[in-house]
Amino acid sequence: MYDIASIYQAKSVDDAIRALSADPAAIVIAGGTDVLIKIREGKYAGCSLVSIHELREELEGVTLSPEGDVEIGPLTTFRGCTYSEVIQKTVPVLGEAADTAGGPQLRAAGTLGGNLCNGITSADTASTQMAFGAVLRVKGPAGVREIPIDQWYKGVGKVALAHDELLVKIVIPRDHYAGWSGHYIKYAMRNAMDIATLGVSCLVKLSEDRKTVEDLRLAFGVAGPVPMRCRETEKAMAGLPVEEAVSGIGAAALREINPRDSWRASRAFRLQLAEELPRRALTEAARKGGAAV
Repeated sequence: MYDIASIYQAKSVDDAIRALSADPAAIVIAGGTDVLIKIREGKYAGCSLVSIHELREELEGVTLSPEGDVEIGPLTTFRGCTYSEVIQKTVPVLGEAADTAGGPQLRAAGTLGGNLCNGITSADTASTQMAFGAVLRVKGPAGVREIPIDQWYKGVGKVALAHDELLVKIVIPRDHYAGWSGHYIKYAMRNAMDIATLGVSCLVKLSEDRKTVEDLRLAFGVAGPVPMRCRETEKAMAGLPVEEAVSGIGAAALREINPRDSWRASRAFRLQLAEELPRRALTEAARKGGAAV
């Protein structure tokens, strides 16, 4: 059973913002794959909800801006992301990451916006969006503001979103993806319907002869309290031959991450994964970019 005091169906983004402003205790619900679980567990017992589920016209879909930026509506489902032609042509690794979330039912209902707004380090699309340097556009009573994703996470389950604000667009600027190839690896105890023990997303920009790493992006989930970039590792790998970068990326990443012990896995096991998985992710990202590795 779900202990819900009330639910308000917003008629527009502005109407949802008004409803949130009027009720400081209200909770936004979209796909419901996170919120309903928390209600059932008693964490949100007796809550009031503001539903944005029907705001598809305003908040769903993937498009390209005139400048070539990828613009993703936060109500876009995992499945919608994976099968979007825009995603497949521009940032296919994000679609691949979305396809690792849960099972088919969850991917049909869960949204990319919810995956970011829950503030969870294991969110399957978060590390890839972190690697791409996504920009999150939010709207509230004071208007629209843009938040770089590396300023989004404020702690476990906490993000830089005011109570009366909504995430209205996820933007991946063209110069953040053009010329890059990428690969995402999710390690979990099961191949489906499981939370990541560790997630790694690696993007690489290769030299013209496809033998050298010109630039690199490496992001982790579950390697710390929030999704994180390994910026020192990125700097250290830039300019190296692909084979040398593959050999060194794992050890370099260990100097930047801080995984924890949990009932899912020990810190020691996560460190072992964090050394090996970046090697594999970089190898596949480089292959996708045309490198002979």
